[in-house]
Amino acid sequence: MKKIPELKKLFEYLDRPIQYLKGVGPRRAQTLARLGISTVEDLLFLLPREYEDRRFITPIHQLQPGTKALLEVQVWSTRVTGSRTPIFEVAFKDATGVLKGKWFHFRTDQMKKAFKKGRRALVYGDVQFNRYEYCLEMIHPQVEFLKEGEEPKGHVLPVYPLTEGLSQRELRKIQVQALKELKGVAIEYLPEGIREKMALPPFYQALREIHYPIKEEPRQLKDRSSPSLQRFVFEELFLFQLALAIKRGRATKERGIAFSVDGPRLKGLMDSLPFPLTDAQKRVLKEIRGDMASPHAMNRLLQGDVGCGKTIVAFLAIAMAVDSGYQVAMMAPTEILAEQHFLSMRERLTPLGIRCALLVSGLSRREREAVLSAMVSGALDVVIGTHAVIQEGVEFNRLGLVIIDEQHRFGVLQRASLRAKGEKPDLLVMTATPIPRTLALTLYGDLDVSVIDEVPKGRQPIETRVVQEHQRKEVYQFIQEQLAKGRQAYIVYPLIEESEKLQLPSVIEMYPKIAQAFPSYKVGLLHGRLPREEKEKIMREFKNGKTHLLVTTTVIEVGIDVPNATVMVIEGAERFGLSQLHQLRGRVGRGSHASYCLLMVSNKPSHISRSRLRVMEQTCDGFRIAEEDLKIRGPGDFLGVRQSGLPPFKVADLVLDASTLQEARKEAFELAKRDPKLEDPQHRGIKELLIRKGYHKGLELIDAG
Repeated sequence: MKKIPELKKLFEYLDRPIQYLKGVGPRRAQTLARLGISTVEDLLFLLPREYEDRRFITPIHQLQPGTKALLEVQVWSTRVTGSRTPIFEVAFKDATGVLKGKWFHFRTDQMKKAFKKGRRALVYGDVQFNRYEYCLEMIHPQVEFLKEGEEPKGHVLPVYPLTEGLSQRELRKIQVQALKELKGVAIEYLPEGIREKMALPPFYQALREIHYPIKEEPRQLKDRSSPSLQRFVFEELFLFQLALAIKRGRATKERGIAFSVDGPRLKGLMDSLPFPLTDAQKRVLKEIRGDMASPHAMNRLLQGDVGCGKTIVAFLAIAMAVDSGYQVAMMAPTEILAEQHFLSMRERLTPLGIRCALLVSGLSRREREAVLSAMVSGALDVVIGTHAVIQEGVEFNRLGLVIIDEQHRFGVLQRASLRAKGEKPDLLVMTATPIPRTLALTLYGDLDVSVIDEVPKGRQPIETRVVQEHQRKEVYQFIQEQLAKGRQAYIVYPLIEESEKLQLPSVIEMYPKIAQAFPSYKVGLLHGRLPREEKEKIMREFKNGKTHLLVTTTVIEVGIDVPNATVMVIEGAERFGLSQLHQLRGRVGRGSHASYCLLMVSNKPSHISRSRLRVMEQTCDGFRIAEEDLKIRGPGDFLGVRQSGLPPFKVADLVLDASTLQEARKEAFELAKRDPKLEDPQHRGIKELLIRKGYHKGLELIDAG
């Protein structure tokens, strides 16, 4: 497909290095780079953080200290005052009063020449009240002189984020130049029907209006109700959702494997379970069975709160794949979670004749080669590992099912590379982190979603309390009481070793002190730097009840299942995100005993920390907690890693623009249904845009060129 010539010109202009824009050059380009600006497009999408409204002239007698104002005045008098620091002072007047303008850095001859008595000017700045001189004044106001007979024109000016060596005036001048040149190459690429339906202004008009509002009010731009801003919010979300819609459409037509879903291993595993499945687990299992029995490839997300029983559903899917003569690959984000899954597999699946192995970086060369050889020969049914599973040289004999746990920690490309190890294998993605709907639609928009929204019967709610450092003695006493009843406990620290910068307690520093505080009990130490065999041994001893108290880091955040553990103490709790605290809390309350989570904070927690943590005291609903966390921290920090499958949106905000996301998704999926290959001439522009953004690569979408 040839590029549309007009669109090619636009893309070339947007991709132009910023130093070649008139008025920039190499030195200023280096300054702009500190704002993340390397191309003209970066500059044009550096949106104003606020606006100076200079449309309305205020008479001096109506001025209020603490506000910004535009005045139409005359120069009445000038003088240089101040003994130590010279001040150039101008008295401005209008028909209602007098105001002083003051400058601290000036050249007297230039200032006197500019501010001649009687000269008319527009003056804009912060109004202050000088209580010593008992008058209103502006410090370093911006002044625009008016010619004889000239009528003042009000306007709205953008206020941009700045960096050292760059003023608002300079940045505005560069931005105006970019907009001027853009006008000559700008074309519209969104389909006319969609633009009209969504009431979105054309590309150039919208961008110009965002920088220099004429038709729209500044408050509309600030509260995101502006049609011009919404045009680019919609565009970004629409393009990404369109990429997902095309991928999903292709996946549903893709030939896959029709598995046997009533085999002996599945039956054996169901019969061996010591507990009945919940209704939610049965519903989800039915959905997965339907997918796996179908001749089309499964693409399903299994989402559920901590402790809802996702892992056993995954094991049932494994049994169906092995019953049908296929291998399974399971990928987890951390070695300790991979090890926990492996131990559970060995316990539940090995008695059924399902051969499992662990593939992590900690294996010796000999162990690793033995696993790889068994995978290729077909002597292994299931391999569980971390990123090691998708590395080069890892091959399967007959890969039929791919399971990815804690998917938000992996990028879309990693998901694709694991699937590429087989011939159209089924894909089951699991997450124990409740993902708010806006993020789920963005991260998993190409997947069918199953939710386990029920916890197994007999599970106790977890009582959560925020405690302070000075209550440590009472906290330890409470742990003693629980241990005396035969229960077990965790104490979690944010760091492995001491940090001078963070001044937080570390697990290595505190372990001896805790062991000393609990002399009658066995205290274990667990963190990510320990050798694999040692970590496995420590967890096994804790699970078997030989270790009573586990002092650890967040390595136990997911996948650890010890029903007898009833107390979770989290040190430095204010340093964690709410969703991570919720994950950690989910390590207790897994049995029939009453369970407790104590969030320890400093003796003087900030108001923000206290209000955040209050949510943890009020609810155990992971979805509500996730929504709160997303509002507080934003998508990137919420997910813990930036490389999480989220596209780098320049304008859209997944928290603030949730309703636009829903509309963009609806329009995108409707378009993908009508024209899945974007062959209609009116869709050529957005096809080009998808390719330009790289969505055809990351999501295996459209052939470029």
